[in-house]
Amino acid sequence: MSAAGVSYSFPWEIQLMTWLQGMCGNAAVSVVSFFSAFGEEVILILLLGAFYWGWSKETGRYVGLNVLMGLIVNTLTKNIFLRRRPYFDHEKIKILRPVEPEADVYDIAAQGWSFPSGHSTNAVTAYGSLAIALRKRIPALLAVIIPLLVGFSRVAMGAHFPTDVLGGWLTGAAVIGLLHLLRTRIRNEHTLYLILMAFSLPGLFFCRSADYFSSLGLLAGFMSGTLFEEKFVKFENTSSPVRIILRTVGGALLFLALNKLLKLPFSESFLESGEYASMMVRCARYAIITFIEFALYPVTFRFFKEHSKNQHTK
Repeated sequence: MSAAGVSYSFPWEIQLMTWLQGMCGNAAVSVVSFFSAFGEEVILILLLGAFYWGWSKETGRYVGLNVLMGLIVNTLTKNIFLRRRPYFDHEKIKILRPVEPEADVYDIAAQGWSFPSGHSTNAVTAYGSLAIALRKRIPALLAVIIPLLVGFSRVAMGAHFPTDVLGGWLTGAAVIGLLHLLRTRIRNEHTLYLILMAFSLPGLFFCRSADYFSSLGLLAGFMSGTLFEEKFVKFENTSSPVRIILRTVGGALLFLALNKLLKLPFSESFLESGEYASMMVRCARYAIITFIEFALYPVTFRFFKEHSKNQHTK
């Protein structure tokens, strides 16, 4: 899908972005670009996995639902406002860190719309939720510092206008607040999940960017996977740093392997076409992967635990 949509910005936004990029040398670009990673889905999934598979399933489920609903609300909003990214219309602004580095930077289906910033939403929902769940000073500080750094990086990298970042922060805070309200009023988890999924599904009729379909697949897999685990698997968390690291690394490798495997039946041109059918395949792929990660992968923990016991008794 070629660049389309609506172009609007304040003059001060363009002036600020061109000034920031003029000030950034190669070393500064690398440092600032590094901050963006803290708002990217891969890092957040690893963080979520470390909590869910390691320290606390309850914390992982709480943070995970907030993050995934943040993704859904963000992508739905993007596909309503259809704001073009800064570098589409302003030659002085360069895109230094595209959302999808391997895709055409003007491919909306791959790169997504500009408002609100997804990285900024992710940073608020993830680290804000952790701060609420853990109730400790350091997570609370990180919940402020990391979203600020992520938002700054997205502006400096030319991916978002400052108002995109502000919109992303507000979106993340709103999602946390609204989900907190829903949790206090709806005690039945199945009912809560049905309501949230019903809210998410209408995007199938008007969203045409890959980020929405990825998010919907992740949400569906997370919901079904955690419910399946709760009823049939019931794995035990661990306080062992070594086991937490092994479980997280194993989950990451499994994610990469499944993503490659589930792409094999389809041609690369189809997967990158941006057609509705390819988007639905993308949604299904992420749903399957996430279900396996949260429902079936934890079954292996019991096997390794038994294997470890047998080793010690020999």
